[in-house]
Amino acid sequence: MPYVNELMGDLENFLHNEDIHVPALIRIGIAHYQFETIHPFLDGNGRIGRLLITLYLVSKKILQQPLLYLSVFFEKNKSLYYDNLTRVREKNDLIHWLKYFLTGVDETARQASNTLSEILKLKENVENTLRNTAGRRAHTALVLLSYLFKEPFIHVKQAEEICNLSTKAANGLVNLFVQQGILKEVSGKTRYRLFLFEPYLNLFK
Repeated sequence: MPYVNELMGDLENFLHNEDIHVPALIRIGIAHYQFETIHPFLDGNGRIGRLLITLYLVSKKILQQPLLYLSVFFEKNKSLYYDNLTRVREKNDLIHWLKYFLTGVDETARQASNTLSEILKLKENVENTLRNTAGRRAHTALVLLSYLFKEPFIHVKQAEEICNLSTKAANGLVNLFVQQGILKEVSGKTRYRLFLFEPYLNLFK
């Protein structure tokens, strides 16, 4: 549709127009509404619109990393999300939408902060467990743990490569993690077993 390019151009100009003195959170809240109303793609508009929020806040250095995702809040309050978007279109009630949007930012930021605190607490507890149980392997165990916080699924072969261990030693180390409740075998296989860092993943449920 020919008007889409023009509307998207207007949206881009609004996002970058420094002559309009609007706080960044208000600006991106308005821009999200505009994007979802333009609906420029056949599919994926919701996902892209939510990603736009995060990337804009990173570009404005409000976020150092793209770690604020409003998808859970919008999904949890889906009817309110659509009702508030519709309210702007039908009643020109932008204030109501912005209150809803800013509530989502606040709740999501608080949840992210709480999750980060839980991650740091888990890291400290597991490190202490490994120092007390791994003996001479403690340093190697901490190397593997550091990897698991980046990639919470692992095969024994990966543990070999990450920690520069023999197959036997890697199996022993992974088994220690299983015994201490750090890893859980999830493939049900006897070969090429897959383990997950369950206590870590549980923090995101």
